[in-house]
Amino acid sequence: MKVELTDVSETKKTLTVEVPPEVVDIEISRVTQGYARQARIPGFRPGKAPVHVVRKRFREQILHDVAHDLVPRVVGDALRDRNVQPVDTPKVRDLQLEEGKPLTFTAAIETAPHVDPGDLSTLSVTRPEMPVTEDDVDQALSRLRDRLARMEAVEDRGAEQGDTVVMHLARQRLTGPHGAELEPEAPEKHEGVSAEIGAAANPPGFDEGLLGVTAGTQKTFEVTFPAEYEVEEMAGARVEYSVEVTAVRRRVLPTLDDEFAKDLGEFATLADLRGRIRTDLEQDAEREQTRRMRQALLEQLAARMTGEVPEGMVAREVDRRVEEFARRLMDQGVDPRQAAINWDEFRTQQQAPAVATVQSVLVLDAIAARESLEVSEEELDADISGYATRAGRTLAEVKAQLAQQDQLDSIRTGLLREKAVSHAMARATIVGA
Repeated sequence: MKVELTDVSETKKTLTVEVPPEVVDIEISRVTQGYARQARIPGFRPGKAPVHVVRKRFREQILHDVAHDLVPRVVGDALRDRNVQPVDTPKVRDLQLEEGKPLTFTAAIETAPHVDPGDLSTLSVTRPEMPVTEDDVDQALSRLRDRLARMEAVEDRGAEQGDTVVMHLARQRLTGPHGAELEPEAPEKHEGVSAEIGAAANPPGFDEGLLGVTAGTQKTFEVTFPAEYEVEEMAGARVEYSVEVTAVRRRVLPTLDDEFAKDLGEFATLADLRGRIRTDLEQDAEREQTRRMRQALLEQLAARMTGEVPEGMVAREVDRRVEEFARRLMDQGVDPRQAAINWDEFRTQQQAPAVATVQSVLVLDAIAARESLEVSEEELDADISGYATRAGRTLAEVKAQLAQQDQLDSIRTGLLREKAVSHAMARATIVGA
């Protein structure tokens, strides 16, 4: 077998391969035999068709299967023999495969560049001051109080700012954007709609139409949207609303006292509740402090990576960021396909931070290699067991599934990089410690 590895750049290599015809023919024969055992060809009993008939009838499929099996094996062996570790799937091109002839192809390989992490003791990370004040506790307690507010019917007055109006609503556009004429359209009708007067999501002018209404009120009013309204199809449009009010309700906040704390089930006094809130806020502040310090460390490590960055790793990181953002939208009930987002522009915006992430990852990998850091089987099991417990499954079941999905190595790599972060942080100078 002829194999030639050519350096194109610091991270790019070209593998040129020629597999002898006798090896190719052996593979073709092996795959053909598999087809022959299962082939159903008119005029022959199942599995009894002559090999030359099977080879002729299924020629394209057989050659495809041979290439699909042989090429990755040849590339893998060639790279292992030369101690080359690709960071992305090799891209095969110029493939030539025929019976009785050599198999030839080239493969574009991306590898990690050589990285020198440098002296880790010269790293300097500032510990941010994040004190928890009594005002922070007051605000958290106020948010908790808001969440526990109850709704109470309003019967002695009309609706005011902050009240919630429950109604049957019909909505009809009278004009299009900027006063453009519209074809007559049927009103959109909605039953049992709730709207809080003053809510940010309300259309401009809608709140004014609801002020003063009471249960039983029937009312029709118009709203003209601002010419600069953010939703283009509604900018400058006139809309008619017809409402039939079924109820007006107001939020009643609970009194902040010991009884409020007791109602939460865990606290004897309001002071006890405030103490728990302070503890929770301090833990949140500590986590955020750690996150910021870690990010500052990674930024400094990324700056030590001055060589070429593998394009495949950057592309995968951009993909990961796009998928993560799309998942966040779905968690908020937004369909990413319907969101008004220029995804090409979003991908472009993610390019620079993706490069920085890949740079820091490459430095972390170099630290792990230089310092001979390892992840033990016990540490791997400890990480997976948390997920297994939450999923109500055994560690062995989850681990077997991850192995089947080829995910164990990526989990191990993530843990190893976290070890490298801890190793670097332990040797850095912490300012404000």
